[in-house]
Amino acid sequence: MHPILIAPSILASDFAKLGDEVAAIDAGGADWIHLDVMDGHFVPNVTFGPPVVAALRGITKKLFDCHLMIEPVDLYLEAFAKAGADRLIVHAEATRHLDRSLQAVGALGKKAGVALNPATPPDAIAYVLDRVDLVLVMTVNPGFGGQAFIPATLAKIAAVKAMIGDRPIQIEVDGGITSETAPLVAKAGANALVAGSAVFGAGAAGYAGAISAIRKAAEGGRI
Repeated sequence: MHPILIAPSILASDFAKLGDEVAAIDAGGADWIHLDVMDGHFVPNVTFGPPVVAALRGITKKLFDCHLMIEPVDLYLEAFAKAGADRLIVHAEATRHLDRSLQAVGALGKKAGVALNPATPPDAIAYVLDRVDLVLVMTVNPGFGGQAFIPATLAKIAAVKAMIGDRPIQIEVDGGITSETAPLVAKAGANALVAGSAVFGAGAAGYAGAISAIRKAAEGGRI
């Protein structure tokens, strides 16, 4: 069983002091740093690109979990890889040739992840599971932080877990993750939890406590 991992999303951080925020969540116990890249086309928001990822890379040695909510995605894989992303997560809905996109990530020497929006069925990734080390199940519609968790995604997490079988693939969830929803997603089969508002809303002095609370809640859901 994979350990519970907490990946704070810097989308919810104070962009005026982004480097300090990344350093603070690193010190606060974050396992990964989740980077939400949005293009204003695939999702109705714009965040940041490779230069910001590159600027942050020297601040922490933690894994950069780069969630690419961009379309087309293939054109930018190399740029994000060179900027320092450790894992590139591609949306099944953002490319016509998902297998090719994931092969391209592997060819760049990076970990490959595949993401599913709430309304996309698990079948969409059935034939690419051997290309990835992580499946990201969106538990809100992508584009903005602070949204309410969608309960119907719990059944999808369980379906993905069953589909993965004995493959060494981690299941990540993103959206509406708090101490209340963490045990639910963990029980359904997720082990990597992206948390934005629930961490950064606690203020810098509270980051460690927020991360610890979400982790303990998720671990409790597995019992």
